[in-house]
Amino acid sequence: MSRAGSSTSSSDRRPAGASRRALLVLAAGSLPLAACGFRPLYGSGGGAAGGLAGSSERVRGILASTQVGLIPERTGQLMRRSLTEKLGAAGASSPVNELRVSLQLSAEPEGFRRDGTASRVRYNATASWQLITLTPPPATLAQGVERTFDSYNVPDNQFFAADFSRDATMVRLIDQLADDIVLRLSVRLGEANTG
Repeated sequence: MSRAGSSTSSSDRRPAGASRRALLVLAAGSLPLAACGFRPLYGSGGGAAGGLAGSSERVRGILASTQVGLIPERTGQLMRRSLTEKLGAAGASSPVNELRVSLQLSAEPEGFRRDGTASRVRYNATASWQLITLTPPPATLAQGVERTFDSYNVPDNQFFAADFSRDATMVRLIDQLADDIVLRLSVRLGEANTG
């Protein structure tokens, strides 16, 4: 007998009623979400959600027609690139809106060695953002402030490793802030359409 023929998956050992029970639990667990107005942000709306499909298409259209303004310094370049990718605006030829972001970073040591040098550093990042129309007169469609933090260890006597850890932390911070901005912006634009 071949080795592939002798293996069984764990689903083959379950009783027939177990999968039905799991589906019933899943269905019962999703009922409170439907009752409270939960709806997927990027999914197409249907059923009781009414005109949600048009709303999400409208939000995606606004996001895709948005250019990201210049943000100073290297971290600003990383933020602008990440936002452009997440908005889906990389190929937008004639933008209608501009997303303006102000980025602030601060670092603070969290741990110390016996000689007083830092063994762990925490970066705090704050991004203030505004979505502004490019048509005269400019109008603010949405605005907000997002915050996040991340830490990295500073290896002892391994300077390149410390630089690599710091750079990786920056990329994670910027990516998290960009995710938060796009999510909050999508929610605000969706609320403006339904409310």
